[in-house]
Amino acid sequence: MVTTDIAEKIRLLEEKYAAMGQSLSAYLDGLLYADYLTYWDYIQLDVLLNLQHPRTPFPDESIFIIYHQITELYFKLTLKAIDQICEGAPDAEVFATQLKRINNYFKSLISSFEIMVDGMDKEQFLKFRMALLPASGFQSGQFRMIEICSTDLRNLVYASQREELRAHPDLAHVLNHIYWRSGATELATGKRTLTLEQFEKKYMPTFLALAQKHEHNNLCARYQQLPAADQEALTPLLKEYDFNINIRWPLMHYKSAVRYLHKKPEDIAATGGTNWQQFLPPKHKRITFFPGLWTEEELIRWGTTHDM
Repeated sequence: MVTTDIAEKIRLLEEKYAAMGQSLSAYLDGLLYADYLTYWDYIQLDVLLNLQHPRTPFPDESIFIIYHQITELYFKLTLKAIDQICEGAPDAEVFATQLKRINNYFKSLISSFEIMVDGMDKEQFLKFRMALLPASGFQSGQFRMIEICSTDLRNLVYASQREELRAHPDLAHVLNHIYWRSGATELATGKRTLTLEQFEKKYMPTFLALAQKHEHNNLCARYQQLPAADQEALTPLLKEYDFNINIRWPLMHYKSAVRYLHKKPEDIAATGGTNWQQFLPPKHKRITFFPGLWTEEELIRWGTTHDM
């Protein structure tokens, strides 16, 4: 028996497919013959569970791979949330909703980093890491994209260069001074590492295009386009976002590096040969997406604590 509700839906479907020059009957045949959707097919479970390809026989290498894959998926979710904030006219409700989501993503990442800090056997890590050279977590392009979409590109250079570049019109020039380029230099010579050269070859054109797209359309700019009352309401969420990404997240990386790479009387080099001791601690970089939201005292103490 065809109810009134079903008849109305059939009519709407006929209109939908007719507008595209398509036959509803043909689509109904397809629906009739199609198999039921399963959970494992929908999320591509078999593919997902076969995306780990360790390079050594050490079992804990799988932990290392899976955790980094999970991290990159959270970064993808973050970029999608940023897109929703930056598309269309500034909207305080959308801004708040998406910021809450991003903060929850990073809370999950930060709290779960104990998997990396204490979740692997140190001796296994120090062995299998040598098979990963020169790959490094430094080469996460998505994390750099999050940074670029969050603020004026000039806020992503070291403080000593910031004023000089503040009014520079050439974003390519500013990008060449972005802070992380100094984080992949050889400990002994200060030269650029292969890790950095590989990374820049793959991503620098993408980073520049993204910086140009978001020059006046990043999170900081969107915030400044909102009415004062909306800005006040969003300030705590933005400060949490800034603190999560620029302090809590790198501090967890530093804690992990100390756990696995610190060995008295000398430190073990990171997989990319990078100067991690100077680069990872946020107090050395003092990068903030929204410097206008913090007091001078807070900026002076930036990166010295996990707590806001």
